[in-house]
Amino acid sequence: MVLLNLLVKPGWVVLENVVQDRIGHEQFGTFTAILTLATIVAAISDLGTTQLTTKRLAAAPGFFTDFFPTLLPLRAGLGIGFLLLTMVAGWLLGYRGHWLVLLAITAAGLLLTQYTLFLRGVLQAHQRFNTDAVLSVLERLLLLGLVLALLPVGLSLDRYVGARTVAVLFTFLLLVVLIRRLYGRVALRPRWTQARHLLLESLPLAFITLVYGLNERIDMLMLERIVSAKEASYYAAAYRWVDAVMMYLWTVLPLFFARFAFATGRTQEQQDLLWFGQRVVTVPLLLVVGFGLFRGELLFFQFKHSTPAELLRMTQCLQVLFLNVLVHAFFAIYSTLLTSTDHEKPVSWLVTGSIVLNTGLNFLLMPRYGALAGAFNTLLCAVFVSIGYVWLVPRRTGVQLPWGVLGRLALAFVGLCGGWYLLRTYAGLPWWLETGIAGIWLLLLIFALGVVSVSELKALRTKSHGATQE
Repeated sequence: MVLLNLLVKPGWVVLENVVQDRIGHEQFGTFTAILTLATIVAAISDLGTTQLTTKRLAAAPGFFTDFFPTLLPLRAGLGIGFLLLTMVAGWLLGYRGHWLVLLAITAAGLLLTQYTLFLRGVLQAHQRFNTDAVLSVLERLLLLGLVLALLPVGLSLDRYVGARTVAVLFTFLLLVVLIRRLYGRVALRPRWTQARHLLLESLPLAFITLVYGLNERIDMLMLERIVSAKEASYYAAAYRWVDAVMMYLWTVLPLFFARFAFATGRTQEQQDLLWFGQRVVTVPLLLVVGFGLFRGELLFFQFKHSTPAELLRMTQCLQVLFLNVLVHAFFAIYSTLLTSTDHEKPVSWLVTGSIVLNTGLNFLLMPRYGALAGAFNTLLCAVFVSIGYVWLVPRRTGVQLPWGVLGRLALAFVGLCGGWYLLRTYAGLPWWLETGIAGIWLLLLIFALGVVSVSELKALRTKSHGATQE
């Protein structure tokens, strides 16, 4: 699943930039706002039932027979209810006419995607990971193909929304047929007692989903409503690359989540794992962030119809948002440690505080600074929650922070930036050669500062070789 997503994500980012370029910043900015609204509502419409279902099915296979006659209509009812809620929210925010219709279609598609994720939980719980891996990227692959087919004949916003809807519907119907073949037909017998029990049990998970969904998405919606659709589109173009880069974190951190949870109650083991994970998570992203800071304009090569001022605006947003990535590269693993050891509540309150801070700063700064304010506020909120993680970890888990490693990693990044600045200023090299030299320079710094030692690599290689022989 990880490999397939890593292969599809970069291609989709490039193609979506092309879509934005063809449609235009004005229309795409408004679409980004209604998509954001629909995404937030669709995320909370699940109310935590997907995670709960996967967990319960894995522990007790009989859960499928006992509860799915209630769960299936319950999830369908939640989807319809939240679709109506999305329409009301859109109307209150000022969307009318054609935009309200596009909001309804987009929201329906995203709610159907959420229902698909819920049904995929059945496959995951029954350990059908290969099938689930294919389904996890099928919708995106179909959309890639449909958009590529539309490019030669002309791409409009309506056609793009239609392509998204077709891809979602096809994936959903295929999954329904597959589950029927594998597990048989489920008779729908909704029971209010079961539904109430399931909703009460899943609400803590729903709260976490809500705060994280709002924290990640609210800037684009506020930009379009407070400032302009164009400013929202500049931010969206930059954030798209940030989202792609952050996939490395969302790929690696779940592995550490499982290991931290397995070592619950063994503080020294968790501390060793944290000190090891700190380098695994941070080091690769140092080079990526450096590239964004010094060569970020290259990531917008798809925008052939944008003015130099618009390209500059997107690049500036990208540079600020890549500093946000840097903060996560250093401190996101502490959130993983906390949530894996049953400290979800303080993490959720931290993120909630971040949302309040972000929203207040958006109202204060966005009217004057536009997309740059959104990027800066996102960075500031990342710093806010990271300080909270640093304060919570030793107090809640007893694990000591690797201050020495953090200091050496920070020095390595400063050294990388200094070297890259000299290359940009005096060398005049092609970007690919410049990036390669910067990568080698970072590698030398990592070893020179003792972030990674040769003896550690030898020990890891010996251990890996021994495991292979076994």
